[in-house]
Amino acid sequence: MASLQAFLLANDAVYFKCRVAARETAQALKTLAQAARGVAASTTDPVAAHAMLDSARDVMEGSAMLIQEAKQALAAPGDADSQQRLAQVAKAVSHSLNNCVNCLPGQKDVDVALKSIGESSKKLLVDLLPPSSKSFQEAQSELNQAAADLNQSAGEVVHATRGQSGELAAASGKFSDDFDEFLDAGIEMAGQAQTKEDQIQVIGNLKSISMASSKLLLAAKSLSVDPGAPNAKNLLAAAARAVTESINQLITLCTQQAPGQKECDNALRELETVKGMLDNPNEPVSDLSYFDCIEGVMENSKVLGESMAGISQNAKTGDLLVFGECVGVASKALCGLTEAAAQAAYLVGISDPNSQAGQQGLVDPIQFARANQAIQMACQNLVDPASSPSQVLSAATIVAKHTSALCNACRIASSKTANPVAKRHFVQSAKEVANSTANLVKTIKALDGDFSEENRNKCRIATAPLIEAVENLTAFASNPEFVSIPAQISTEGSRAQEPILISAKTMLESSSLLIKTARSLAINPKDPPTWSVLAGHSHTVSDSIKSLITSIRDKAPGQRECDYSIDGINRCIRDIEQASLAAVSQSLATRDDISVEALQEQLTSVVQEIGHLIDPIATAARGEAAQLGHKVTQLASYFEPLVLAAVGVASKTLDHQQQMTVLDQSKTLAESALQMLYAAKEGGGNPKASHTHDAITEAAQLMKEAVDDIMVTLNEAASEVGMVGGMVDSIAEAMSKLDEGTPADPKGTFVDYQTTVVKYSKAIAVTAQEMMTKSVTNPEELGGLASQMTNDYGHLALQGRMAAATAEPEEIGFQIKTRVQELGHGCIFLVQKAGALQICPTDSYTKRELIECARAVTEKVSLVLSALQAGNKGTQACITAASAVSGIIADLDTTIMFATAGTLNAENNESFADHRENILKTAKALVEDTKLLVSGAASSQDKLAQAAQSSANTITQLAEVVKLGAASLGSDDPETQVVLINAIKDVAKALSDLIGATKGAASKPADDPSMYQLKGAAKVMVTNVTSLLKTVKAVEDEATRGTRALEATIEYIKQELTVFQSNEVPEKTSSPEESIRMTKGITMATAKAVAAGNSCRQEDVIATANLSRKAVADMLTACKQASYHQEVSEEVRERALRFGTECTLGYLELLEHVLLILQKPTPELKHQLSAFSKRVAGAVTELIQSAEAMKGTEWVDPEDPTVIAETELLGAAASIEAAAKKLEQLKPRAKPKQADETLDFEEQILEAAKSIAAATSALVKSASAAQRELVAQGKVGAIPANAADDGQWSQGLISAARMVAAATSNLCEAANASVQGHASEEKLISSAKQVAASTAQLLVACKVKADHDSEAMRRLQAAGNAVKRASDNLVRAAQKAAFGKAEDDDVVVKTKFVGGIAQIIAAQEEMLKKERELEEARKKLAQIRQQQYKFLPTELREDEG
Repeated sequence: MASLQAFLLANDAVYFKCRVAARETAQALKTLAQAARGVAASTTDPVAAHAMLDSARDVMEGSAMLIQEAKQALAAPGDADSQQRLAQVAKAVSHSLNNCVNCLPGQKDVDVALKSIGESSKKLLVDLLPPSSKSFQEAQSELNQAAADLNQSAGEVVHATRGQSGELAAASGKFSDDFDEFLDAGIEMAGQAQTKEDQIQVIGNLKSISMASSKLLLAAKSLSVDPGAPNAKNLLAAAARAVTESINQLITLCTQQAPGQKECDNALRELETVKGMLDNPNEPVSDLSYFDCIEGVMENSKVLGESMAGISQNAKTGDLLVFGECVGVASKALCGLTEAAAQAAYLVGISDPNSQAGQQGLVDPIQFARANQAIQMACQNLVDPASSPSQVLSAATIVAKHTSALCNACRIASSKTANPVAKRHFVQSAKEVANSTANLVKTIKALDGDFSEENRNKCRIATAPLIEAVENLTAFASNPEFVSIPAQISTEGSRAQEPILISAKTMLESSSLLIKTARSLAINPKDPPTWSVLAGHSHTVSDSIKSLITSIRDKAPGQRECDYSIDGINRCIRDIEQASLAAVSQSLATRDDISVEALQEQLTSVVQEIGHLIDPIATAARGEAAQLGHKVTQLASYFEPLVLAAVGVASKTLDHQQQMTVLDQSKTLAESALQMLYAAKEGGGNPKASHTHDAITEAAQLMKEAVDDIMVTLNEAASEVGMVGGMVDSIAEAMSKLDEGTPADPKGTFVDYQTTVVKYSKAIAVTAQEMMTKSVTNPEELGGLASQMTNDYGHLALQGRMAAATAEPEEIGFQIKTRVQELGHGCIFLVQKAGALQICPTDSYTKRELIECARAVTEKVSLVLSALQAGNKGTQACITAASAVSGIIADLDTTIMFATAGTLNAENNESFADHRENILKTAKALVEDTKLLVSGAASSQDKLAQAAQSSANTITQLAEVVKLGAASLGSDDPETQVVLINAIKDVAKALSDLIGATKGAASKPADDPSMYQLKGAAKVMVTNVTSLLKTVKAVEDEATRGTRALEATIEYIKQELTVFQSNEVPEKTSSPEESIRMTKGITMATAKAVAAGNSCRQEDVIATANLSRKAVADMLTACKQASYHQEVSEEVRERALRFGTECTLGYLELLEHVLLILQKPTPELKHQLSAFSKRVAGAVTELIQSAEAMKGTEWVDPEDPTVIAETELLGAAASIEAAAKKLEQLKPRAKPKQADETLDFEEQILEAAKSIAAATSALVKSASAAQRELVAQGKVGAIPANAADDGQWSQGLISAARMVAAATSNLCEAANASVQGHASEEKLISSAKQVAASTAQLLVACKVKADHDSEAMRRLQAAGNAVKRASDNLVRAAQKAAFGKAEDDDVVVKTKFVGGIAQIIAAQEEMLKKERELEEARKKLAQIRQQQYKFLPTELREDEG
C-alpha cells in the first residue's frame, strides 16, 4: 500500500509499477484475512474474536476504497482532489491496520497498561502534593520495595516477549499495577521533601520513569508483533535498561541518608538489565571492533579489580561513602565488560566463513515509531489545561529534540538511497515536519508569554499538522524495503561464541552475589562467615574474567584461518622444492594431458588473482578483523593450482635455466605469501597494533614484487614463442579497471597523478620507438619490450584512473580516461604485432604493420599528454619545464668534464668581459621569471604555464651564455671555468626544485604545507642566483675569486645537507662499498683544504672548492642510497645518516675556517686547521664503520690475500671454461693446421694461462702468510731441509704452493708452444691436469691446520673446485679438438701395389716405435716415483707385506 501510494503521489506515470503494487496489496490482504480468521478461531474470548474480525473487515473495506481511489487517481494524474482523497483513504487504512494489530492477543492488554500508566501519571501534574502521613523510613522502605518490584516486572515484560501472547498480557498488567504502586510510593516520598526544589526533582524523576515505562511497553509490543524485526531485541533491552536507570536515579535522589545501600541496589538492577545481552548475541550492541572489545575488557577488568579491593577495604573501615562510590564504579565496569563480551561474541559469530554479517538498513523503523510516540505524548501535555509553564517548556523541548532527529534521519536516508521516489519522499517529509514544528514553536512561545485559552487553542491547532506529518513519515519509514537484514550466524559460529558467553554469564552471576554480600557487610562488618563468602565470590569473579579474556583472545577472528592457510602454503612450498630437485636431476616428469599454452594461461590467471588479493588482505590485517579469515582462506586456495601449473610449465620447458626460474619464482611467491600470512596473523586486524603495520606493508610490497617478477617471466616466456595472450589480457584488464567507477578516497592530488601518468606515458612512447628499431635489427628482443610496455601500461592505467577521478571539471577526467583507454587499444595491437613478428621475423608486411602500430601508440601518447595538459595546463607546463631543466643540468655536467680535462676553449678570440653583461642581464630576467613562477602557484593555470615556459627558456639562455663565458676564460684556467659552471648548475638545480614546489603548491590554500615548501625553494633560488652574480663579478678578480668560489661551495654543501637530512627516500640504492669508496674523496678534499688554508693561494682555494663540492655531494648521495638499502636495519641506517651529517658539518666548519684564514691569515688560525681536519677524519672513520655494519657478515677485506686468491681462481676458471668451449666448437681440418689460423683459440689459451698464473701467485702469497701464522701459533713445526724436494708428498704449505707454481709454468710453456705451432696434445693435456691437481692439493694443505669452518677456507675451496672443474673441461675439449688427432686426419691411400706395400710397412714401423716409446715412458715414471717414495715420512708409507 505504501508503494502504491508513493507511486501515485509522486505523479509517476508508470502504470506497470502501480499494477504490481495493487497485485501485491491484494495478495497481502488475502494473507491478512486468513491470519485474522486463525486468530479469531484460536481465542477463547468471543468479544476479542469479534473485535479481530471487525477490524480485519475494516481493513478490507478501506483497502478496497484505496484501490478504487488509486484507480481514479491514475486516470487523472493531475487532479488535486483525487490525490487528497487518496491520502485520506490511505490514512484510514493505516488506522484500521493499527486497530487490527491492537486486537491481537496481548496487544490490547499492553494498550490497557499504557493507558493505565498514562492515567496514573496525571497524579504528577498537580501543583501541590498532599503531605505525607508516614515516616521517612517507612516511605523509603516502601519506595525501595516498589522499585524492586517494578524492576522485576520490567524484566518479566522483556522475558514475556519471547513467550506466548498470554504471558505478555499478564506481564504488562503486572507491570502496570507495580507502576501504580511505585508511583504512589514516589509521591509519598516526594511529600517527605523538605524544600520545593527537592520535591520538583522527585516529581521530575517520576515523570522520567513514566516515560521510560511507556517506551518499554511500546518496545515489547513491537517485538511481540514482529519478533524478527532488526535491532528490536536491542531496543527492548535498552528500554528496560532505561527503566532501571531512571529508578536508580530516583532511589539515589530519595535515599541520600543511606549511603552504600542504594549503590548496591542500583548495581544489582543494572547487572540484571545487562544480563539479557548475553542470551543470543546475533546483533551488534555497539560500534566496537574486536580489538576494541579486548581493550575494553582489559581496562574494565583493571577498574573492576581496583573497585572490588576498595569495596572490601571500605566495608572493613566503615567508610560507606567511598564504599558506595566503589560499588558504582564496579557496576559500570561490569556493564562495560558485558557489552564488550556481547559485541566480541557477535563478531566471532559473523567472522566464521559460513556466517553472513547483517546489512544496515536505510532507516530504523523503531526509531521513527519511538519518536512518533514521544511527540504525541508531548503534544498531549502541551494542550492539557492542567499543564504548568515548566511542563509546557519541557514538552516543547521533547518535540524539538525528536523532530530534529527525524529530519536528520531523513537527510541521511535521502543521501543513501538510489530510489528517486524514496529520495523525494524523505526530503518532502522532512520539510513538512520541520515547517509544522516551526509553526508549533511560535504558538508555544506565545503560550509561554500568556497562558490564555486563546493561545492554548492555537497551540492545539498547531499540533495537529505536526502529528499528521510525523505519522505519515513513520508509516513510510516502515516500508520493508528500508529495513535492515539481520546477521545469519552458522552453527560453527555459535559454538565459537559459547566460551565467551559462558565466561561472561559466570562473571555477572558471581558479581551479583559479591555485591549482595558486600551490602550486608556494609551493615554488619563484624561477620566473619560473610567475609569468607565475599572472598569466594571475589575469586570466582577474578577467574571468570581471566577465562573471558582468554576466550576472547583465543577466538580472535582470522587466527584459525591463518594457521590453516600457513599449513597449506607450507605444503605447496615442499611440493615446489621436490619438483626443483627433480628438475636438477633431470627427472621431472612431463605432463602430457595439457598443452603448454593452457598451463601458461592457467599460471598467469592464478598469479593475477593472487595479486588482486594482496591489498585486501593487508587492509583486513590492519583494521578489518572480521574479513581476515575470508581473505586468507581465499588466498591459500590459489596456491595448490599455482604449484600444479608452475610444475607443469617447468616440465614442458626444455631450457633448464628457464625451468629453475619458473620454479624458483613460484617458490618465492609462496614464501612471500607465507611471510604475508605471518604478518597478517600478528596484525590480526587490530588497527591499534601499529607496530605490526610496517611489517604488513613490507610483506605486501615483497609479495607484489614477487607477483611482478613471475608475471614478467611468464610474459617473456610467452613472447619468445609469439604467445602474447597473457600480455594482451593484462592490458585489457588494466583498461577495464578504468570503468570501475570512482575509486576510494585518493591519497594524492591531481598534480601528483599527472606527474606519474606523464612519466609512464613517455616510457611507453620510448618503448614503442625501440620496438620500431628492433623490428628491423633484432626481432627476438621484441618480447622483452612488449613485456615492459605491458607493465608500464598497467601502472599508467592505475594512475590514470586516479588522475581522472581528481581532475576538474569532470569532462577533463572523462577525456583523460577515454584517451588512456585508446592508448591501451594501441598497445594491444602493437604487442600482438610483436608476437606475430617473432613467429616470422622475416615477414616484411608484419614489420610495416608493427611500425604503423608503434607510430599510432606514439600519437596516442601525445593525446594523453594533451588531455592532462587540458586538465591542468600550468602543472603540465611545470612538468615539461622540469624535464627541460634536467636536460640542462646534464649538459652542464658534461661541460664540467670538458673543463676539467682542459678542453673547453672559446671558438673566437673573445674575453669574459664580452659575456659579462649578457650573463647579468639574463640572470636578472630569470629572477623576474622566478617571481612570476612563485606568484603563478596561486593564480590561474594559464599564468602558471606561461611563467614555467618563460623560466625554462631563460635558464636555457643563461646556461648558454655562462658556458660561452666559461669558455672565454681559456682552458689554461680550468678550475675557474668549473667554478663558473658550478654556479649556473646550482641555479638550474634550484630552479628545478622551485618548479617542482610550484607544481605541488598550485591551487593550494595559503596555509597548506606545500606553500611553505614553495617559499623555501624560492629562497634557495634567490640565494643561488645571487651567488651566480657574485661569482660572475669576481671571476676576473684573481684576488677574490677563490674566496667567492669557497663561499659558493659552502652554500652548496649546506643545501645538499638539507636534502640529505630530509625524510625523502632515494629512488635507488647502492652498496656499502660505494659509500666507503666515496669517503676517499672526503679525505683527499680535507687534505687539499688544509693545504689551501696554509698556502692561502687563490688557485689552491678554487681547486679545493671544486673538489669539495663534488666529494661532499658524492659522499652524501652514496651514504643515503646505501643507508636505505632493504637489507639495512633501522638502527644502522640512523647511525650512518648521523655520521654522514656529522662528517658534512665537520667539513663545513673546516671550509668556513679556511674562509676565515683567507680573510685574516694568522699563524694561530692556521694551527687550528689540524683540529678541524681530525674531526672530519673521525667522522669519516665512524661512517666507514657504519658502512661495514651495513655489509654485515658479507664484509671482506679487499687486501686480504685469501680474497685475492678467490677472485683470481674464479677468473682462471672462467678463462679455462671459455677455452674449453672454443675447443669444442673447432672442427677437424682436412690439411695440417697452421699456427696463424688458430690465433683466436691461442689467445684464449694464453689468457687462461695468465689467469691461472695470477691466481696461483695470490695463492702462494696466502699460503706463505698462513704458514707463518701456523708456525707462530705452534700448530706446525719448521719446514724440513728436504722440503724443496718433497714434491707431491710435502707436508708444508710452501712446497704445495711451489708445486702449483711449477705446474703453472709448465702450462704456460705448453701454451707458448701451441702459439709457436709446436703444440703437442699430450703436453697441453698433462699441464692442465697438473694445474688442477696441484691446486686441489694446495687447498688440502691449507686445511691441514686451519679452521675448516672459516669463511676464507670455504671461499678458497669453492674457487679451487672451479679451477679443477674448468681444467677437466679443458682436457676433455682438447681431446676432441683438431690437434693432429689420428682418427680425424685424412689419409691418402696410394693405388699402386708397391706403393701400397711401402705405405703399410711405414705405418707398422711408426706403431712399433710409439709402443717402444710408451714402454720407456712408463719405466721412467716408475723410477721417478720410487725416488720420491724414499723421502716420504715413515708414518705415511704403506705397510710392506
